Amino acid sequence: MDSGLILLIFLAFLFAWGLNRVRRTLRLGPVAYAGVMVVFVLVMLAMWGQTFR
Repeated sequence: MDSGLILLIFLAFLFAWGLNRVRRTLRLGPVAYAGVMVVFVLVMLAMWGQTFR
């Protein structure tokens, strides 16, 4: 398993935890939460894909 992928998974968990705290403050709905997570995952996959070029 690639070390970069492990780092991405760790960052994703950290981001989800942080977003959960922010969501309570901003009172975001589950749709907005899911949308932010999808965008984050796509950006992370794009960044991870760049390392192979």
